[in-house]
Amino acid sequence: MWDVLFTNVHLATMVEGYGEIRDAAIAVKDGRIAWLGPQAEMPAMQAVTVHDGGGSWLTPGLIDCHTHIVHAGNRSDEFEARLNGATYEDIARAGGGIMSTVRATRAASEEELLRQSLPRVLSLLAEGVTTIEIKSGYGLTLESEAAMLRAARRIGRELPVNVATTFLGAHALPLEFNGCADDYVDEVCKMIAPLAAEGLVDAVDAFCERIGFSHEQTERVFKVAQAHGLPVKLHAEQLSDQRGAELTARYKGLSADHLEHLSADGIAAMAAAGTVAVLLPGAYYFLRDTTPPPVAALRAAGVPMAVATDCNPGTSPMTSLLLAMNMVCTLWRLTPQEALAGCTLHAARALGMQDDIGSLEIGKRADFALWRIARPADLSYAIGLNPCRGVVNAGKLRSPAM
Repeated sequence: MWDVLFTNVHLATMVEGYGEIRDAAIAVKDGRIAWLGPQAEMPAMQAVTVHDGGGSWLTPGLIDCHTHIVHAGNRSDEFEARLNGATYEDIARAGGGIMSTVRATRAASEEELLRQSLPRVLSLLAEGVTTIEIKSGYGLTLESEAAMLRAARRIGRELPVNVATTFLGAHALPLEFNGCADDYVDEVCKMIAPLAAEGLVDAVDAFCERIGFSHEQTERVFKVAQAHGLPVKLHAEQLSDQRGAELTARYKGLSADHLEHLSADGIAAMAAAGTVAVLLPGAYYFLRDTTPPPVAALRAAGVPMAVATDCNPGTSPMTSLLLAMNMVCTLWRLTPQEALAGCTLHAARALGMQDDIGSLEIGKRADFALWRIARPADLSYAIGLNPCRGVVNAGKLRSPAM
């Protein structure tokens, strides 16, 4: 006997293209997909609970595979100042920029970090998101980074969402290490062991950029992560080509993210390594960037393209994955099918979770979203509309609004 059965649905399995199965049903046993297919071909099985989907489309639960959603404070004052003529240099001299978020995050307790982050997470859950990646990187001390990661783990326990955590100690140079970047990288490397021992880290990230950390400094972090059995990923080629994508590929990294200035060599390296390109349109839009990532070249090389919100207080204060899907289509000419795959199939791969989530296949976790739409492309088409009518986490149906 199945635990749960959803009937009268259309499936977008995302196995090949949309993987459409119309007039379908999908069954759950022990939180996993036990059967799916045309309802007319359904085996003669019973289920403890049966839900009539009312003709809804059912997709894999959406996955936001790149966020900085745990932090304290916001930077709306800087946003307003820039629009009133202040430069980034003016704001930095006044103590603004990322360091303002670092100060707020360091001053916040774990409880306060959780309290401020929950509304942002709930916005994503209302749009059919069932898995979120959460990075640290606004504490820049062992104590504060651990508090961020503990808050992230608690989100996964207190809300119906699967949380993957990423240690991003090499995000920015704290003021106390001004002029001593190599010394701070030493400290970041020392943080990995205790954070991993506490079970707080699923992957390790860094910001490889002229205003971040060099290729060589990033590799030092990668070596320590690898020694602790942790996969790596990278903020790469956002503002300039630092060959970060090539470095990530050399370490068989899960993903290279941003990629506006990605080179042909970087694309080739990612394709050979199976490293996912994570596209982040929120930062591109918010910073009014004019250099798009090389989507056509990534597509031609067969590099999987994931899509994420990059939710953060400074460059992408966005808590809508549906909006991110529309943005990658309108700004960068992804197709709606590529956008949906970017938030399901390829996002799962960017987290190293492709064997468990990201598509509707027997044996995978029963994480779904049900939509009041006429066809899957509607999810990328509409701006500001949330057609989610239900979310399923490991087989348990809930309302989108928590």
